[in-house]
Amino acid sequence: KRRQYTIVDLKLKQGSRHRVLQGHPWVFAGEVEHLLPADRDGSAADLLDGRGRSLGSGIYNSRSKIVWRRFSRLGGIDFSRETIASAIRQALERRGVDPYRRLVWSEADDLPGLVVDQFGGILVVQALTLAVDLRMELILEILGQSVPSKDIILRNDAPSRRYEGLEASVRTLSGERVSEEWFEIDGVDYKLDLMAGHKTGFYLDQRKEHAEVAALACGRRVLDGFCNLGAFAFNCLRSGASSATAIEISEGCVATAREIATRNGLEIDLRAVNMFDYFTQHRAETFDLIILDPPSFARNRSAVSGAQRGYKELNLRAFRMLAPGGILATYCCSQHVGRGLFEDIVAEAAADAGRSVRVLARTTQPPDHPVRLEFPESEYLKGLRLKVE
Repeated sequence: KRRQYTIVDLKLKQGSRHRVLQGHPWVFAGEVEHLLPADRDGSAADLLDGRGRSLGSGIYNSRSKIVWRRFSRLGGIDFSRETIASAIRQALERRGVDPYRRLVWSEADDLPGLVVDQFGGILVVQALTLAVDLRMELILEILGQSVPSKDIILRNDAPSRRYEGLEASVRTLSGERVSEEWFEIDGVDYKLDLMAGHKTGFYLDQRKEHAEVAALACGRRVLDGFCNLGAFAFNCLRSGASSATAIEISEGCVATAREIATRNGLEIDLRAVNMFDYFTQHRAETFDLIILDPPSFARNRSAVSGAQRGYKELNLRAFRMLAPGGILATYCCSQHVGRGLFEDIVAEAAADAGRSVRVLARTTQPPDHPVRLEFPESEYLKGLRLKVE
């Protein structure tokens, strides 16, 4: 029997090529015939194609450029406790048993705007959409029943929250501040500030790469650019690197990295300096392994052109600094810079540096940060491990 649609339905404009018709989970404000009343913000809504057929259920927010985000391909589904609990349960079933992992990854787990990371006995939760923010109390209850934890930190300080009309805040479920704490991750002790550190406190999405790059480091002189807490460098040293220099503009991160080095008995040259400035000031130096893992250079599509110049300049300088037979591990976490464009940028940099390059591996984020084929934005992290001749 045909469903009688109500005001909570959105309808796509006719005559346009909408990505949602090919499975993409987002719809922008300009793609629909009419917006819903503001009192529907944060609620569930069905999306209809031009012929009135349902394209699934999603969360709605008229204050966001992305007005609709799919959480189910079925129509008539509410973003209810039952729906959220089922999605969280399925997300957990897809993860392993590692105590350091991403448990929920937003649209990739059918929970648009919800990010949950686990650091041993502590969960770090981010609400990036209005619908998730409004349901945070029940989400925390579900997580508490599903994943035993000492406390839950709500890291609602991501800049993207303002696009949903949300304010920034950081708090804990217990009401007590979680102090910096030592965590052993893949054999290295790290001092993490889960309430104020970058992202949710540590780059869990690069753990696999820490190990893969370290496996190439024995006997090599290593340069770790944009090192944050030095994870790449520390893993390389533990795998037999002859030396490691780590560059990070944040003096706070460098100070913590020095504590980490002392705790783990590792000698490392840590410098608080801009990476571009370091390349300029030390252009005569050479290294056998260079890692470039910069922050996102393109927060939106309008910044892509500038990001291209930045990525090219970094990789060009790295290629010039590599000794013959050297290895470059280079990464891009800019959602708006796709894999093809990133590889073109790195290839141009190699050509301008006059270096012949072989691809050792094309890399992506680990399985606990799942990628949806129909949702390219879910694969924000891409990288290359390259060997120069």
